[in-house]
Amino acid sequence: MVQLIKYSIIRKIKNFNIIFWPCIFPLIMGTLFYFGFGNMSESDFETVQAGYVEEGAGNPVFSQYLEEIEKGGILIHVETMTETEAKKQLKERQLDGIFFGADTPYLQVAKSGMAQSVMQSLLESYLNGKNTLETVAEIHPENMEQAVAAMSDYKEIVENVSLGGKSTNNNSVFFYALVGMACLYGCFVGMGSAFWLQANVTDLAARQCVSPVHRMTMILTEMLTSFFIHFLNVVILLLYLRYVLRMEFQESMAQMLLISLVGCIVGVSMGVFVSSASKLSENMKVAIMLGISMTGSTLAGLMNSKIKFAVDQNMPIINKLNPAALITDAFYCINVYDDPERMKTNLITLLIMAVVLTAGSFLVVRRVRYDSI
Repeated sequence: MVQLIKYSIIRKIKNFNIIFWPCIFPLIMGTLFYFGFGNMSESDFETVQAGYVEEGAGNPVFSQYLEEIEKGGILIHVETMTETEAKKQLKERQLDGIFFGADTPYLQVAKSGMAQSVMQSLLESYLNGKNTLETVAEIHPENMEQAVAAMSDYKEIVENVSLGGKSTNNNSVFFYALVGMACLYGCFVGMGSAFWLQANVTDLAARQCVSPVHRMTMILTEMLTSFFIHFLNVVILLLYLRYVLRMEFQESMAQMLLISLVGCIVGVSMGVFVSSASKLSENMKVAIMLGISMTGSTLAGLMNSKIKFAVDQNMPIINKLNPAALITDAFYCINVYDDPERMKTNLITLLIMAVVLTAGSFLVVRRVRYDSI
């Protein structure tokens, strides 16, 4: 059996479809996701363009506050102008908003968005510490910069966390769904194993099937090598995401590997079952497996994170039976929700799917007999 495993591994790693789609393609997608939005929190957002209009006697403290904010590294450019000019530029979308330097400053915007939210936060920060800033400006004007810096550091005061106390990142769902897709792509590895057990598909399979090797030995050899090779594919993807792209996974790699292992078993089992149970052409089988894996991954949030949440809210039974969604949700359970019981339920569901698919494949392959010649 050791020799069978050895040659099965050699045969599989020489197969382009087994190496490219389950291993290389997810790496390419992960890289594209990363440059597309995975490092969005670290990228430079477009500078906010703000106008400043003085009303009446003006507000020198607020004006100085805005100057210090602009010098302090926050991506905002404030330009002093007349009210007429400011409103004209706001209407033409040349400005994101207008600060009015009245005794109690206020903000005027023409739409809502990231830039407007930043401006509103800065205004609220000033209003909350108005008395403090006025006192500093009057008694210790040289300390105005430090006072403004202390007040405007709102990024460290408010942080997005889950109920479990772990930081959340809305972009994480894309990468969790990507791993789920990679696990399901094990169907292509499983399809190759099923072809190797069907004498009516290839000449090499025909030679193996008429050999004196026991059918159970052949099936176990193909399943074990398929699980091993595909699990290695997913491990490479996880290591690439974590240590090359520097994606922040909150929990230990051991738990993520466990989830990935179960996901790989489901993916390979699905490929073996679809290839064994159907007499369709190879292209049709590939289309079926590609349709199942990509539809499941899309519903799990691969293309749009809102899709997964919409399905969970409106048709939860779909994602409770969707292996890609179960894998994605299991990652959320350890990295965001801190819900080990829910993770166990997801893994048990995936294992039941794998057992049913594997048993079905065995029953189909076992009853097929070929005459020795």
